[in-house]
Order: sequence, then structure tokens, then C-alpha cells
Amino acid sequence: MKIVVLLLLTFAGIAFNKVSVEPAKAVQSRSWDSFLDTLQQRTFKWFWEITPPNNGLTPDRYPTNPFSSIAAVGFALTAYPIGVERNYVTRPAAAERVLTTLKFFYGLPQNDDPVNTAGYKGFFYHFLHMDSGLRFKDVELSTIDTALLLAGVLFCQSYFDRETETEKQIRAYADSIYWRADWRWFQVRAPLVSMGWRPEDGFITSDWRGYNEAMILYILALGSPTYAVKPDAWKAWTETYAWGTYYGYEFVNFGPLFGHQYSHCWIDFRGIQDEYMREKGIDYFENSRRATYSQRAYAADNPLRFHDYSADIWGLTACDGPADTTFIIDGVQREFRKYSARGVSFDWVFDDGTIAPTAVGGSIPFAPEICIPALKAMRHKYGSDVWREYGFIDAFNPTFRTKTTPNGWFDFEYLGIDQGPIILMIENFRTGLVWETMKRNPYIVRGLQRAGFTGGWLEKHQSK
Repeated sequence: MKIVVLLLLTFAGIAFNKVSVEPAKAVQSRSWDSFLDTLQQRTFKWFWEITPPNNGLTPDRYPTNPFSSIAAVGFALTAYPIGVERNYVTRPAAAERVLTTLKFFYGLPQNDDPVNTAGYKGFFYHFLHMDSGLRFKDVELSTIDTALLLAGVLFCQSYFDRETETEKQIRAYADSIYWRADWRWFQVRAPLVSMGWRPEDGFITSDWRGYNEAMILYILALGSPTYAVKPDAWKAWTETYAWGTYYGYEFVNFGPLFGHQYSHCWIDFRGIQDEYMREKGIDYFENSRRATYSQRAYAADNPLRFHDYSADIWGLTACDGPADTTFIIDGVQREFRKYSARGVSFDWVFDDGTIAPTAVGGSIPFAPEICIPALKAMRHKYGSDVWREYGFIDAFNPTFRTKTTPNGWFDFEYLGIDQGPIILMIENFRTGLVWETMKRNPYIVRGLQRAGFTGGWLEKHQSK
């Protein structure tokens, strides 16, 4: 596809939060917390130092560094401008890193070959080889991971708005990468979008349904200028939501907190509503706030009696775990897992005692008054077991006590898709940088409008 330069539409956006969780003065004072300074800087360094500057392929995890995660690349692309605003790196250095990444991804082969390719129909494989950028083993062509990559691409498109040659190229490559994603091809069971495809056996039999991280996916699919899905896709998706009450909070349920965070990393849902939320009388931001509070209430109650759970030590999401095993601890038979989705809701529970700092860090804008103290409590209680060179390690499990782990299990890895929400959501809490920048992106605005969102900052934009 010919590279085109986007003439950015400049929109003014006013965000507001109709649900106040604490006095504004208190929130502001916490936004300048030195702890957040340190956490943000260490997390940024993970993306900047671990990502190869010659291709921008952020690893899925580190230090094992087995392959690149395209979703982690999306978070990295968003983190680089945060580094500029925080004076961690210069704007030209960040722009060069972004341009290198976009050029590399645009130039990767796109075809239905199962081996010598990085993607197909404008989408990319979930994991890529760190050197070549080609498909890693037999992983799927992933719609959600491509969506998270594209969110980072479009953020950079709107952030790098100057007339230097590098920044003009960033905007052009961003258009070219986003425009070629054929969302309609993935509607094999229209109007929903399939989770993925493999050349060996075709489309994955599952579609994106029920409230989860796919909100950003459908908004990007609706906003496409080339292969947009119809608005009935959003309606069909929201019809599969599970609304219920859990630990005293009524909201659209999804067990792991990442599903309540990922889309919010890029889009400010405060004060804007689709048809579903208008009927419920809240917005998606408030929905995530309630999900966050319900997890804390669950941990404080600690019905399964895991070690250390409390109102300050909590947080369940998809993350690393100690082992795939079952054995008796303190007279109770416990099931443990390695990497897995962990979470609690009225209709689904999986909890093996594994706590992930990103579950709390990614929820800071929703409930800073409980999330910031929880992160500080983790650092104070466990010290260098959880807090290291690049911030918080991915996960820990105080209940998993064996001869080799007498004090519990502590991960040694960092995961890109868990580091990302921490730095992005801290910045959104402190300055709203990512949210305000994305309000200027016409594709995001169009996607929200076609999904039926109205009110709030969207009132400044005319329907497209």
C-alpha cells in the first residue's frame, strides 16, 4: 500500500469524571508522589533498554527474552513519548526509535505462508522471532494483539505532530500500517470478530464476546477508513456482557483486571457512554473502578485463606505463576499454575494465591486512593524480592512455600504486557497524556462514534 501522510484533525477534548472517588486536592497531591516517579522511570527503562533499537521488537519477557510480543511493542510505542515528557529521553531519540519500529513492521512480509511471514491481511502473529520478525513457531494471527500494537502506532501518530521529516514519516507509516488491517476478513461469524487465524487450520472457533480487553479491538475495527466493520458488531458484542454484583459492587464482570484496564490505557472513557452504559447509568471508567474495588474487597475477605491477602496486598490478573502442580500446604490441597489468567467475578473465579503488581498499577486512575498504598505496601513488605532494577517483578505467591521457596515464590521475570499498563496508567493519572493525545486521533473518535458513544469530550466532535 502506498504510504500516505495523514492530515491530522485537531480536536479539543475536555475530559471529566462524573464519579468522584476522593477530593481533587488529595488526588493531585498523590499524583506527584516520588514513589510514582521512581516506578514510572524504572518501568520506562525496561522498554527502552530491553527493546533492540535496530528493529523495535520488544520482548515478551525479560530476562529470558525468548521472542517478541507484538502487544508489548504497542505498549513500548506508547511508553516512548511518556519518556519524552518525563525527560528520560529526548524527543528526537524517541522519534527515531518509533520510526525504526514502524518501518520494520511495515516492511515485514505479509502472506499466507506458514513460515516465511510475519502476518497476513494486515494483522501480525502473536509472537515474532526477535531477530527476523517472522512468525514464532505455530502461534496464531492475533486480532487482539494486533489491536494493542495498532493502539501504540496510532498514539505515536497523534503525538509526533511536528513538521520534521522523522515525525512526518511516523504519521505516514502509521496510516499505512493501520489502513491495511482487514477487519472484515476476520468476521467469519459476523458481526463478531474472530480471535485469530492459523494458516494450518483456519480461523479460531472463538469470537470476541463478553466484556474483556477487546473493547479497543472493536473501536479500531469500527474506525478503520478501509475495512471497517459495521456498527452492529459493537451491539452484538455488548449483548454478550455479564452484568452482576460481586462483593457489593454491581458492574459488567470480567475476572482478571487486565480486561478492565487495557482499552482504558489509550481511551478516556470518563463521561462518555454507549447504549449499554447509558441504560446502566454509569460509564466504563466507573465500571473499572467498581471492578478494582471488588477485587480489593475479595482480598480483604480472603475466602480461600491465602497467605498475606489483605486490603493492601491484592491484585489478580493474567500473569506468571509458580508451577503447574497440586500439593498440600497448611493442611489444604492447593492447585497452582504457571502463566495463567487469574481473577474473580460473580460468574468465574480462579485464584491460586498469585498476586500481580500490574493488576494494581494498571488500575491507579480508577482508584488511586487504594492502588497507590497497595503498591507501596508490596514494596515495603517484600523489598527486593518484588522491587528491582525495572520496577516490580511480574508476580509473586506468598502461599507457595516449599523447601526451595520457604518464604513463598517470587518471579524473576518482567512481562511487557504487564509492564505497559503500569507506566501508561500512572501517566494517565498524573497528566492524562495518553488519553488527551488519543482524543486528537480521528480514527479513535470515529470508532467511538460508530459504536454509539456520546457525551463528555466527544461532544466537541461532530459525527462522521
